[in-house]
Amino acid sequence: MDFQNVWTVATKDFSILRMKKNIVYTLVAFPLGMALGLPAVVWLVVMKNAISFVTLFPLFNAFAFFFIIVASLLPTGMASYSIVGEKVEKSLEPLLATPATDGEILLGKSLASFLPSIAATYFGAAIFMVLIDVITYQQLGYLFYPNWNAGVFLLLAAPLACLFSVELNVIVSARVNDVRAANQFGGLLVIPFAALYVLGEINFVPLTANNLLIISAVLLFVDVILFFVSRSTFRREEILTKWK
Repeated sequence: MDFQNVWTVATKDFSILRMKKNIVYTLVAFPLGMALGLPAVVWLVVMKNAISFVTLFPLFNAFAFFFIIVASLLPTGMASYSIVGEKVEKSLEPLLATPATDGEILLGKSLASFLPSIAATYFGAAIFMVLIDVITYQQLGYLFYPNWNAGVFLLLAAPLACLFSVELNVIVSARVNDVRAANQFGGLLVIPFAALYVLGEINFVPLTANNLLIISAVLLFVDVILFFVSRSTFRREEILTKWK
């Protein structure tokens, strides 16, 4: 694999995606809204009910899990557009006609969706953790973040969830020829993570570090399978000759 070709494909997609204002705004606004809104909820609950922040520790883990959902949602628009959007706008064919292999094209397009999404997720999570530390430090006497749970959330589960979303969206985009349909299918990818959040809230699958490690291992296994599925799904000859 020629990584120069991979990076060329990725940088080309970066330049295209920067011009899509709705994608750029979503990358900034969604994580930032979570980062500001979740600490505000914590602060309001404590102030209104006059309770200790210690009693809300399970809520902190639940809120941190939102950033896994963020990481799975952010790539949807980018990954969907990178194939089906370019096909609609007639900018994909010249790329498919280059000597770059299918694997190099897929990896480049996946990086173009993955890197901005995970960077935006980390940006939002960093603000969230700083704000939680600011509002809890006086009462706790120590910084709640960073901690082991947050490390597993952000360094394992979030990147793997982001990669899961990218790969599934690539598979979907390779089979449809409408951007809106690709986005709608891609939006369904949040359902497994929303289900995990609900299971954590009812304490059926507590969002502990050990459980998150298990979830991350499952995601890694699924991501590896999806990588090979996406490579078999992406057929440049079919895209060039059969897409209408």
